[in-house]
Order: sequence, then C-alpha cells, then structure tokens
Amino acid sequence: MLTAGVLTISDKGWRGERKDESGLVIKQALGQIGAQVIKYEIVPDEKETISAKLKEWAEEVDIVVTTGGTGLSSRDVTPEATLAVVDRIVPGLAEAMRLETMKKSPRAILSRAVAGTRGKSLIVNLPGSPRGAEECLEVILPVLSHAVEILKGVVSEHTQS
Repeated sequence: MLTAGVLTISDKGWRGERKDESGLVIKQALGQIGAQVIKYEIVPDEKETISAKLKEWAEEVDIVVTTGGTGLSSRDVTPEATLAVVDRIVPGLAEAMRLETMKKSPRAILSRAVAGTRGKSLIVNLPGSPRGAEECLEVILPVLSHAVEILKGVVSEHTQS
C-alpha cells in the first residue's frame, strides 16, 4: 500500500478564507491507485515553511503531492521550496504534465511545477486549481506506484510494458 501526503500551499486557504478543493481532488485521485493519504495540511506560501514540511513528510510517506504555488506570482515559491529539499529531480513527470495539459489549456505551459525524490519518497508539485491538479494527476497516476517501487528497491529491473 502506498502512503501519501497532500500539502496545499495557499495563503488564503491557510487563513481559512478559501476552501481547499484541490486537496480534496488530489485525495480522491490518489485513492484510484490505492494510496492512503495519511498526511494533510494547508500552509502559507512561505518557502521555509514548505521546505520544512516536505522534509518532515518525506520521512513518513511514499509520495508527497503539493498543490498551489507553481505559478508566476512573487508569492509562488513551491518549486523553489521543493528544489531546496530534493536529492534528485524527476523532470519527466513535470514535463509530461505540462505537455499533456497544454493541449487543454495553453496557460499550462506557464506552470513551474517540479518533481523529485528525497530519500525513498517522491515529491510532486501540482497546480493550485482543482481542474489543473486533476488533469496533471491523470497524466502521472499510471506511473506513481512504479516510481515508488523503484525508490523502495522493490523493482530493480525494468521491462517494456
């Protein structure tokens, strides 16, 4: 069984001024691959706060999915916070999400989302909108379990499938 954490990055959500619809969408989507969400929190758009939570959760769950803070505004610092804590980047995940979602909305190319590993945990940034988060997850859900198996050492040889 996969364990997951959903970290919503939103100043308004953290202050209780906005409902976290994206977090709910992510929890439901992760359930489709049998992942159990055991960590969930809303934090403000503060790089140090985000990085600290990513470090903590990477010790406790297989996958950390963030939502929010991937755009171009000055408060959007999720990619920087993620890059500050990952051991290795996994550029294919973010590239695939942008490529596929760009077919639905040209604005998807503006996403600065990144993905990477910290220890044996996978960290993936998603957009803050429920629709954007759902569309991006649709692209990568088929490979998340396999990615975690590789990180945990369950799978060491790869075959074409």
